[in-house]
Amino acid sequence: MNRLARRALNTSRIPRDLAAVTQIDRGAEVAPDSLGLSPDSVGSIWNNVERLYRTGVHPGIQLCLRYRGEIVLQRAIGHAHGNGPRDNRRTPPVAMTTRTPICYFSASKAVTALLMHLLAEQGRVNLLDPVSHYCPEFGRNGKATITLHQILSHRGGIPAIPRDTPLETLWDRDAIWKILCDAVPVEVDGSKLAYHAITGGFVLQRVLETVTGESIETFLDRHIRQPLGMTWFTYGIRQEKRAELASNYATGPSPVFPVSWVLRRALGGDIGTIESAVNDPRFLETVVPAANLCGTAEEMNRFFQMMLDEGAWNGQRICQPETIRRAVQQFGSPQIDRTLMIPMRFSAGFMLGGNPGGLWGPDSGDAFGHVGLINKLCWADPSRDISVTLLNTGLPIVAHHLPALVRFVWSVGRQFPRHSRESRRVVA
Repeated sequence: MNRLARRALNTSRIPRDLAAVTQIDRGAEVAPDSLGLSPDSVGSIWNNVERLYRTGVHPGIQLCLRYRGEIVLQRAIGHAHGNGPRDNRRTPPVAMTTRTPICYFSASKAVTALLMHLLAEQGRVNLLDPVSHYCPEFGRNGKATITLHQILSHRGGIPAIPRDTPLETLWDRDAIWKILCDAVPVEVDGSKLAYHAITGGFVLQRVLETVTGESIETFLDRHIRQPLGMTWFTYGIRQEKRAELASNYATGPSPVFPVSWVLRRALGGDIGTIESAVNDPRFLETVVPAANLCGTAEEMNRFFQMMLDEGAWNGQRICQPETIRRAVQQFGSPQIDRTLMIPMRFSAGFMLGGNPGGLWGPDSGDAFGHVGLINKLCWADPSRDISVTLLNTGLPIVAHHLPALVRFVWSVGRQFPRHSRESRRVVA
């Protein structure tokens, strides 16, 4: 891609030799044929990642894919820093590796949701209770009947903070809580689906911390991060480790109406504002439960593999199988989401696939996962016995990369056909 094309499309420089910017974790990957897979089928999935990288909208990409509990792809391509569209050529590029932490953005919601399901398993909350049962101040202005389950399933009636809210408010947990308590809901009966991009996470955090008497970070660390042996997997990232976190870049053409309107409606700003916000040290110093969990592709993949294995990990019981089933059970009928303006199918915390096709590819009705700023894709599919995490550092919304992104998702579905119930792996 020449310089003029890169400038017009707002993309990164892509080397001709992709091997020079590719890292393969050969110590982690198992031989495909040991699992009955063709090396060509696994290679074709990676080829689709390379096609996505060649579009230039993602300066760096990580992929981790497990099949039958074994890693068949754990790779990185591109740069963590120094190759954004507006980076100077004199800026030293830093390679993306499989161990580079990346912000998951909205995929954080999946982890926060499971924390709430864990609270319910422990008998400390009932997800059908109103939020105001635990935090009475939330019931102001007609919100007394809104339940935890409605918040988890994006039917809580408070999909966005007021448009005139200063960005700095996100770093002040008490200020954002007051705004949410004072908010007037658009509806309270849970009948309308409207994606809660930021708001729901703060509500869930407040309930969890009120019930447990400890921070959501501590609860995550005790129940998920330590048992799964994570290195990163924290809300935000410690100051002394911040230089290791991959940078995020607004790439692709600037969104225009109606996409720009949807973006402002969901996230409260244009793409330039969002880029500034997510790279702001204050965003990384605070806790934003719906948006700033950080870690590697393998770590999020490990989380979804645990869910795929019905709450088990390396002989440990993280949560009960019933908890996983309740977390991924469809709630309500598929609807046009009034925030995203596309048809969506949700559980209490997860984005679900569909048949004959859906968010997670062909015949993905059993699949569950979450996206992060549209491009980060994290999901598991019990019918295929796969868990997949694709992370990246570009923030394109509608751009020329979309066919390559869709092709990647659908290639995974084609290369890993659905199993019969009798042939599915049993996890002790």
